[in-house]
Amino acid sequence: MRQYLLAVHIDENNTSSDEAVYQRVDEFNAELQSAGAWVFAGGLHPSSASTVVRAQGGKVVTTDGPFAETKEQLGGFWIIEAADLDAALDWAAKGAAACGGPVEVRPFQEMPEDQG
Repeated sequence: MRQYLLAVHIDENNTSSDEAVYQRVDEFNAELQSAGAWVFAGGLHPSSASTVVRAQGGKVVTTDGPFAETKEQLGGFWIIEAADLDAALDWAAKGAAACGGPVEVRPFQEMPEDQG
């Protein structure tokens, strides 16, 4: 089975700590685990807690804050195993309904030893 990243994007200016959302996400997590699709998941602190590390001219430069200045930031993610993209999209639809935000689906690159 192939692994997929389900990335949750949030508008940090428009978030709430709604207990119903946490409950729906917990239920979705349990469903993923029960189906054997769960690999790993995590919620993230706001992008203001991030540090960006760059290699520039042989030096390391660190700056506070998100890398991209956008309205939406990465708020959390799931890593799942699914038979194909359609199955991953089905899981993403359930995840989006649970967390109330858009979920981006991206397959992991296959390692050379997995290709053949």
